Amino acid sequence: QVQLVESGGGLVQAGGSLRLSCAASGRTFSNYARGWFRQAPGKEREFVAAINWSGSTYYADSVKGRFTISRDNAKNTVFLQMNSLKPEDTAVYYCAADAFQYRSVPVVGYEYKYWGQGTQVTVSS
Repeated sequence: QVQLVESGGGLVQAGGSLRLSCAASGRTFSNYARGWFRQAPGKEREFVAAINWSGSTYYADSVKGRFTISRDNAKNTVFLQMNSLKPEDTAVYYCAADAFQYRSVPVVGYEYKYWGQGTQVTVSS
């Protein structure tokens, strides 16, 4: 049974940093793309960042230059380093894993098969 477990969320002041982690179990995801999405209250889930099997990355314009996605295949874990946080970054952050191996960088939710339970990130002004 595949499980994705996020950690690292919390409350931070604007301008601060957080590092989210997403540990996978039940399958090795080294050949699969991994992504981060977020959902703020009253809004739809939106793409944040993704990294594919070869290390290529893609970011939403709203986080480009501030967030960095990375992966540690030995630990089956993907990370999201979030710097210069803004109040508008407040949301529940979800990690996801692709359904297929060796794909490019999926940026839409339906391309991902496995999802974590989410971790809350709150940025105060």
